[in-house]
Amino acid sequence: MNPIYWDYNATTPPDPRVRQAMEPFSDQLWGNPSSVHSIGRRARAALDEFRYRLAGAWRCKPSEVIFTSGGTESNNLAVLGAARLGKSQGRCHLVASPVEHHAVLHAFKYLESQEGFTLTLLPVDHHGRVSTETVAAALRPDTALVSVMTANNETGTIQPVAEIGRLCRQQGVTFHTDAVQSFGKLPFESIHQFEADLVSVCAHKFHGPKGAGALFIRSPLLPHPTQHGGAQENERRGGTENLAAVAGLVTAFECFVPQPVFPADPLREWTERLARAVTSLPGVERHGCPENRLSNTLAFSVEGTDSISLLANLDLEGVCASSGSACTAGSVEPSHVLRAMGVPESRAKALVRFSLGRESTENEVAQVERLLPSLIARCRG
Repeated sequence: MNPIYWDYNATTPPDPRVRQAMEPFSDQLWGNPSSVHSIGRRARAALDEFRYRLAGAWRCKPSEVIFTSGGTESNNLAVLGAARLGKSQGRCHLVASPVEHHAVLHAFKYLESQEGFTLTLLPVDHHGRVSTETVAAALRPDTALVSVMTANNETGTIQPVAEIGRLCRQQGVTFHTDAVQSFGKLPFESIHQFEADLVSVCAHKFHGPKGAGALFIRSPLLPHPTQHGGAQENERRGGTENLAAVAGLVTAFECFVPQPVFPADPLREWTERLARAVTSLPGVERHGCPENRLSNTLAFSVEGTDSISLLANLDLEGVCASSGSACTAGSVEPSHVLRAMGVPESRAKALVRFSLGRESTENEVAQVERLLPSLIARCRG
């Protein structure tokens, strides 16, 4: 029996069109784009073409497209680079939501503990949403950067980033959004729809390759580079560009983002069906915003057990799911997202996330519906 793969928020399988686009850069266009000879110039021409293509899809300037190694680097460059730029201008106050991905949150906490910044973590409601009013109340004359993710990777909750971005622009504050989970799942018209100065992108969330990402940097913002050694990417990110990864990223974006690869229908119908099934069981609670959420994502916790037991038993039944917990040496760390939402620690240690995708089927939904009651009872036993 083929496994049921419901972990699309973690990664997606590379599409054949993406793999095909990447192939020439292994055996034909293998040159260094920074070299001035003919082989290097061919690589540079390809890199420039990909940058123009992605800028066209984003509807921005090619100089505003920075290629990176993935979502983590894009987030680190945005947060660390913009914060340090602000500090050089006398601004040392940072604002973020407490439900950010660790690639953002840990970068902020590093700046707070090691570089003398002051960090304000915004309150969220019981759905994990930030309000524009709380952002406005947190802003100060010395605020250098605000960061609020577009959609949460654990719960699927969608944040009002456009409203927050407009507020920050009115106040002259740089705004970053980690939009990694939104691409291919939410409608996309242009990179400017986020109203952000910095937008993080990661290819393997929409059937592109791992190790490929991008960062939109609105001109004329010049965040400090976090990776040194060369003048690549308009002197914002040192290091030889990975042309195969760039080819995969751009191809995946063109194929799967303007027309979202995650079909809102029937995914929303199926996740609602699963939500009804799990919440009908005693001691099971759904988390996240029922309305403002990614259509493919369902997060729930189970009283009387933990994520390790739940995920292991799901795996034994052929269901590949995930949780917000870090499982290390037999211990379970509670989801920082659920804890920020006011969920008790015992429940935050028992989170399961189903994230469906392009290959998901109604038969899979029916199969998991049937097995959940006995599986949860077994985990509690």
